[in-house]
Amino acid sequence: MKASRIAATGVVAASAVLVLSGPAFAHVSVQPEGTAAKGGYATIDFKVPNERDKASTTKLEVNFPADHPLASVMPQPVDGWNVKVTKAKLDKPLELHGEKINEAITKVTWTADGKGIQPGYFQKFPLSIGALPEDTDELVFKAIQTYSNNEVVRWIETQKDGEEEPEAPAPVLALSAATDDHHGSAASDDDADDAAAAAEKSDDAKAAAGASTTEAASSDSSDTTARVLGVVGIVVGVAGVAFGVLAGRRRTNA
Repeated sequence: MKASRIAATGVVAASAVLVLSGPAFAHVSVQPEGTAAKGGYATIDFKVPNERDKASTTKLEVNFPADHPLASVMPQPVDGWNVKVTKAKLDKPLELHGEKINEAITKVTWTADGKGIQPGYFQKFPLSIGALPEDTDELVFKAIQTYSNNEVVRWIETQKDGEEEPEAPAPVLALSAATDDHHGSAASDDDADDAAAAAEKSDDAKAAAGASTTEAASSDSSDTTARVLGVVGIVVGVAGVAFGVLAGRRRTNA
């Protein structure tokens, strides 16, 4: 009887934990693919789970922070979704690669042209963004999720220090320390070029080693052939001398 009560209590406790922890992992979030370094460029993914049992997510609207505007935002195509990038003029122009930028991205909207995100599934929406600001440790993106039953969930609440996570927190992108090379993708290309050059040098070295081995093998073969021919010559010479001696003896006896 006690064992049954303990088991029942455990099930109830586990269920309570799941219910309480549900909102912590079921909200719209953003994560970088790799790192998001200050002053550089990054590819980020907005992860959108479908939290409803009888409705699909058909629209996602992500608003960009006005206090840290981004001049470059490029979406990656997502099957079954149309994407729209919205720009607005800046009160204070940005400087990017030595040029002044008068516009920045304010919003990116994805709209399903099919079934959208169905119950029990999630979808990632990738963006390439930059240049990331150098005067903050994070970027807050306010997101609005729309369902097929016209329900709208606003993921716009910001986390306050010392307080519990809000029910509908806004996606937050953490920024890492700045690197010497602010263009992460360019750095990867340089690394690839260096690797290719190293591989080419390695191939040249292997070819040279192969040639040396071939020459050495050829030299060894020549030396072996010469030794064999020398031995054969000695044997033939000895046989000739022996034949001459025998022939001389036969003439003498005759």
